[in-house]
Amino acid sequence: MMTTDVLKIENVTKTYQDYKAVNDVSLAVKEGSIFGLLGPNGAGKTTLIRMITTITMPDSGTISLNGNVLEQINPLDLGYMPEERGLYKKMKVGEQLLYLAQLKGLTKTEAMSNISYWFKKFDIESWWDKKISELSKGMSQKVQFIATVVHNPKLIILDEPFTGLDPINTNLIKDEIFNLKKAGASIIFSTHRMEQVEQICDRIVLINKGKIILNGEVNVIKNEYKNYTFHIKFSGELPENIQIDGAEIEKGENNTLVIKGHPGTKSNDILLQLIRRDIEILEFQEILPSLSEIFIKKVASTYA
Repeated sequence: MMTTDVLKIENVTKTYQDYKAVNDVSLAVKEGSIFGLLGPNGAGKTTLIRMITTITMPDSGTISLNGNVLEQINPLDLGYMPEERGLYKKMKVGEQLLYLAQLKGLTKTEAMSNISYWFKKFDIESWWDKKISELSKGMSQKVQFIATVVHNPKLIILDEPFTGLDPINTNLIKDEIFNLKKAGASIIFSTHRMEQVEQICDRIVLINKGKIILNGEVNVIKNEYKNYTFHIKFSGELPENIQIDGAEIEKGENNTLVIKGHPGTKSNDILLQLIRRDIEILEFQEILPSLSEIFIKKVASTYA
């Protein structure tokens, strides 16, 4: 099934004096997908987000939303949750959300209805008259999330959305991100937490020094950078001096093996050789590199 590009960035460059913060970047975000925007500090992520939100404009190249080149964004089209939160501490939760929802194009009636929906969903109906200054960091995160999605935007940008949240509320927000995706929203997810990217994102782009150095589907990238390592748990005794063609074998505790093959080694070949040696296999798993490992390797290569 074909999906359309909600956001399309083509050959975008942004320069500040003699420094290219974004250098000829092209990428696309599919409808109903979660897209990871990754990179070390100073890589160009924030500059790219600022251009997507039309806070600043590219020096060259184009950014299109729903097929239309961005000049001044329609506030109904986009929801943006910045890493540095922007809630007014002296305002009450309800009146602030009402104000922000109307800024994004909703009528007062629409805003009240949508806010009530999210208050019930998060079980926070009693928060309406609380001041933002009275909320914990985690509570503020919930309010900021509601402010980001209350107008049902088609493109949502979440910059470190789980900061300050305990595991229960992290899972709560994560579930809602998946629900928004199922409802057709496209989500750009920016974080330094690679384990969250693996759990959430369909596709990622890794930027460093203003350039894309990695771009693709998460599972495809992990397979591309695999090192042909397999973890095996077996029953009984191993044959003495066991060998597997072209592989290194490390014996572990509790009847486990780690087998390191060579490029091109197939899991079926390893498994077949073990079975032929009358080894009873209880578990067999190929160990793929984590995104964190790939991230470090790719970023380090740009400084070599």
